[in-house]
Amino acid sequence: MDTAEGVIKKLNSKVVYENRWMTVTEDRVERPDGSPGIFGVVHKPDFVLVIPAENDGFHMVEEFRYPIGRRTWNFPQGSLPDRREGDPEELARLELAQETGLRAGTLRHLGFLNCSHGTSGQGFDIFLATDLEEGEHDREPEEQDMRQSWVSRAEFGRMVDDGRITDDSTLAAYALLLLKGL
Repeated sequence: MDTAEGVIKKLNSKVVYENRWMTVTEDRVERPDGSPGIFGVVHKPDFVLVIPAENDGFHMVEEFRYPIGRRTWNFPQGSLPDRREGDPEELARLELAQETGLRAGTLRHLGFLNCSHGTSGQGFDIFLATDLEEGEHDREPEEQDMRQSWVSRAEFGRMVDDGRITDDSTLAAYALLLLKGL
């Protein structure tokens, strides 16, 4: 954490929860005015999100999301198991193939964004995958109920409007795609 003048200063940190996907710490801090405070911080490795695009639409995946208790659609995304770090481009190719079976002939890095920056330092690299070739998917046990479908850009908008797409990372990636004129 930055310790420059006028910035919150971390005094100490203790792990309050840990599993193979995350660590949660409680950090005792000093605010710029000198008053004490605490932050709960979720530590997770960065992940990748892949926009598989062809024919003026996208390949998307849908699965049950336990924390919100319902199925939703999103772009393929993920991180390595056991909080490991890896090369973002290699991970993007792996996630795309695992979740959809698609292989990208061309993979273009669009940018890096932070998510939930009020509670976590986690961020994600966004890739545009084109020149797609079909293959077999190899989903993880948590993804066994995953479905896949191609949707047009117009249908993507309707899916946002009617609540079938609620994933903030998917929407942020789509906004970045539009900002780049793609």
